[in-house]
Amino acid sequence: MKTLALIIGAALLAATPAWAHGDKPHAPSRVVIKEQKDWGIAGEARQVTRTITLTMTDDMRFTPDRIEVRQGETVRLRLRNTGKLLHELVLGTPKELMAHAEQMLKHPGMEHEEPYMAHVQPGQRGEIIWTFNRAGLFEFACLIAGHFQAGMKGTITVRPN
Repeated sequence: MKTLALIIGAALLAATPAWAHGDKPHAPSRVVIKEQKDWGIAGEARQVTRTITLTMTDDMRFTPDRIEVRQGETVRLRLRNTGKLLHELVLGTPKELMAHAEQMLKHPGMEHEEPYMAHVQPGQRGEIIWTFNRAGLFEFACLIAGHFQAGMKGTITVRPN
């Protein structure tokens, strides 16, 4: 009976999607699913009007930690991880980022891939191309367990046209 339970448990785990942030690199998705979010929608490289470089450090900070864009602007967020730890940048509303950060504390091995997030290995670079088509105050954060809680976040002000 225990053997059957172990086999069933293993089968269920194998069928469950992985949501982990582990230290292994995340392969970029070949197909970007464009889904409208409160903070915008995935952009296309040919529409980029500006590139903003953000540095991620092991003192749990982004530089700069405040950016401003215009509604409708497609921006390339170029990410540089100068630390020795894996970091990520996730765009969202303060409420959604807080909820996601709490889930990451409970399940630090979660893995997910969305066009509004990028995982950047130590010493590496990453990018997000995003169209900020809705005005408002939004945030970006590293939601790896403990990083957000240590203050690794910033703000994005999207000014209306």
